[in-house]
Amino acid sequence: MTAVIFHTATTLNGFLADDQDSLDWLFATPGAAEAESDFSTFLDTVGVLVMGSTTYEWVVDHEEFLSHPQKWTEIYGDRPTWVFTSRDLPRIEGADVRFARGDVAAQWPEIRRTAAERVVWIVGGGDLAGQFADAGLLSEIRLSVAPATLPAGRPLLPRRIGPDRLRLESMTRAGQFAELRYAVRPV
Repeated sequence: MTAVIFHTATTLNGFLADDQDSLDWLFATPGAAEAESDFSTFLDTVGVLVMGSTTYEWVVDHEEFLSHPQKWTEIYGDRPTWVFTSRDLPRIEGADVRFARGDVAAQWPEIRRTAAERVVWIVGGGDLAGQFADAGLLSEIRLSVAPATLPAGRPLLPRRIGPDRLRLESMTRAGQFAELRYAVRPV
């Protein structure tokens, strides 16, 4: 079965981004580069990326993909990417980005087929990961918990997923980050 993994960084109080949709808090964290060192191993297992429109816009702006489209392949390879959105967004030249609207379950058969038994990585955001959880499709949550708090922002998972559905599989330290892996039991 194709694994669907929400792999992300979060603050101690459960925010993915600040109230301006910025990740500056993450990059200011000492040891962030060390925490990312194992990330290439994870990325090697990924067949498809999935992200919401706010995440896509932030990544496009932050990495300047529109003026440097070759950077997309340098970072993500040639992996197909689904962007769930309700609005029109710019396309990155040469990147296999597919814009989708509506329910994640409706897109799932094509995402699973394209992943070809490799991991589907939910890049962000939290509501999109929650939609996959609601549909019984989320397999795992991998969190890099940073030593930071924010007064407001984008929540990690803006819904209830009870302890009856989550099982801690492992915890490790990477620099200043606590890395937690939770298996998610389908609904």
